[in-house]
Amino acid sequence: MNYSIKHLFHINAPREKVYEAISTIDGLSKWWTTKTSGNPEVGGIINFGFGEHQGPNMKVTKLVPNENVTWVGVPESHGWEDHIFTFALDENEGKTRVRFSHSGWTEQDDFYASCCFSWARYMESLRQLCQTGRGEAFGSDGYRR
Repeated sequence: MNYSIKHLFHINAPREKVYEAISTIDGLSKWWTTKTSGNPEVGGIINFGFGEHQGPNMKVTKLVPNENVTWVGVPESHGWEDHIFTFALDENEGKTRVRFSHSGWTEQDDFYASCCFSWARYMESLRQLCQTGRGEAFGSDGYRR
């Protein structure tokens, strides 16, 4: 069985602004984790660090400006190897509609449930960054546990 985490939401900001937030190291570090590094180009690897934990590491597999960002999890200890992460953007009633998917789960266990909750939280951080200029990335002053 293959399960996915999916979120659909709207951001009151232009697609260009949302795309920049999900496709650049600077943007990603403002809504997901401040410890973001690597190469955000197709074929590049991005590392997302959380405190003392390094990873997950993502290979950028698709970039369509203002429409799509897709990553695949690379082998590491985080547990997301071969998982696929997609951000699809389109315009809907003057807002940017975001369809986020994290697929590749073989079971809906506690790790799946925890990640589902965390992704929702970080999607709200992405929305806040794009709408107000301030996200709540892990490691930032605004981050709340």
